[in-house]
Amino acid sequence: MNPDTPLQLLGGRTPAEFMRRYWQRKPLLIRQAIPAFRPPLTLAGIKRLARNDDVEARLIWRENGAWQMEQGPFARLPKASEPGWTLLVQGVDLHDDAAAALMQQFRFIPDARLDDLMISIATDGGGVGPHFDSYDVFLLQAVGQRDWRIGRQRDLSLQPGLPLKILRDFQPEESHVLEPGDMLYLPPQVAHDGIAVGDCMTISIGFRSPSQAVLARGMLEAAAEQVMARAGQPAGPYAEPPLPGPDLKGVYRDPGQPAVAQAAALPDALVEAALAAVGKLRFDEALATRFLGCWLTEPAASAVFDGLPPEDVDLAVEWPAQGCLVLDRRSRMLYRQRQLFINGEVAPVPPSALMRRLADDRTLDCAVARPSEAEQNVLAQWLDDGWLRYQDV
Repeated sequence: MNPDTPLQLLGGRTPAEFMRRYWQRKPLLIRQAIPAFRPPLTLAGIKRLARNDDVEARLIWRENGAWQMEQGPFARLPKASEPGWTLLVQGVDLHDDAAAALMQQFRFIPDARLDDLMISIATDGGGVGPHFDSYDVFLLQAVGQRDWRIGRQRDLSLQPGLPLKILRDFQPEESHVLEPGDMLYLPPQVAHDGIAVGDCMTISIGFRSPSQAVLARGMLEAAAEQVMARAGQPAGPYAEPPLPGPDLKGVYRDPGQPAVAQAAALPDALVEAALAAVGKLRFDEALATRFLGCWLTEPAASAVFDGLPPEDVDLAVEWPAQGCLVLDRRSRMLYRQRQLFINGEVAPVPPSALMRRLADDRTLDCAVARPSEAEQNVLAQWLDDGWLRYQDV
C-alpha cells in the first residue's frame, strides 16, 4: 500500500498524513469512509456465529439499572424486539473471508499492531457503557445508527464491582451520530460511549498495544528458552533454531565453602553465582525479533486451519504455471532482517524477496514467482497445513 496515496477510507487523507496527525494523538470522524457500505455479515449471521463453541462472544444488558454480562456461546439470544441489549463477537476475521478482507484495508498500519475485527449488534438503546480502551480502534458503522459521545478526560477511574469496565465519572465533550459507512477513529484512553439508535451493527478494528510488563516477560521467556537450547533441551519456538548465546552448561562449585553453624543461611557465593549467570544473557535485537516474531504471529486460540489442497496441485512435485497462492485468513506472517515468522514459528527459510512479497501482499502469482527448491518445499508444507490456499485463475 502506497502511504502517499489518498484514501476514501481516511476521508481523502493519505495514510502518511493520518499516521502523522492523528494516530495515537487525537480522534477523527470520517463521514462515508466506505460509501454504500455493506457489512460482511448480516445481523442474523452474527447471531449464528455467536452460537459456535470456537467463537468468543459476550452478551451485555442492564437489569434494574445494573450492568450484566454473559459469556457465549449462546443457544438463545434476547428477542430483537427487546431494547437495550448488545452482542459482541470477537475475531470475526478468523471466521469470515469478507471480514478478513475488510480488515486488510487497514494495512497502512504494521501487521504487528493489528489485532482483530469485532462486530457488535444491538437493539435500540443498547451499548456497553462509558469506557476507554488501551488500544487504537476504528469504529465503522455497518447497520443503523449509533450515537457516540467522546471525551478526553484525565479521570479514568472505574466503577467498582461491575462485570464491565465502566467509567465512574464520564464527561463527554462531543457527540456524533454515525450512519452506515461512517467511521470514528479513537486513540488509546479516549473515553467514549456508543448507544444504538434502533437496530444497530458496529464493526471495530482494533490494534494491540502490549504493556511493558508483557514485553519484558516475553523477552525473559525467550531468553530462558535460548538457555535451554544451549543446554541441549529445546523448549519452544523461541529456541529453534538456536540463536548465538552464552554457554551456561557449567555447574555451581564451592570448594572453598567452610563449615557453617547456621545451615539455613543462604550462601553469598550462590547468590553471586546466580547474578553472574543471568548477567551472561544477551538481550539483543536478534532475541527481541525472535520473541516478537513468534508471539505476534501466534494464531488465535479459536483459529482452526482446515481444508486440503486441490488434488491436482502438489507444490513439492511441480510448481503451477498459473493461479496464485494466498495466505489463509487466519495465517499471520512477519519478517525482520534475516528472520521470517509464520503462525508462531520461525520459518526454515530466510525472508527472501519472494517470501517478503507473500507476507506483504498475502498472495503470490504462481506464473511470476520463481521460488528456490527450499522455498517450494516450505510452501508445499504450508499448503498441506492449510496455512496457504491455492486459487486457480
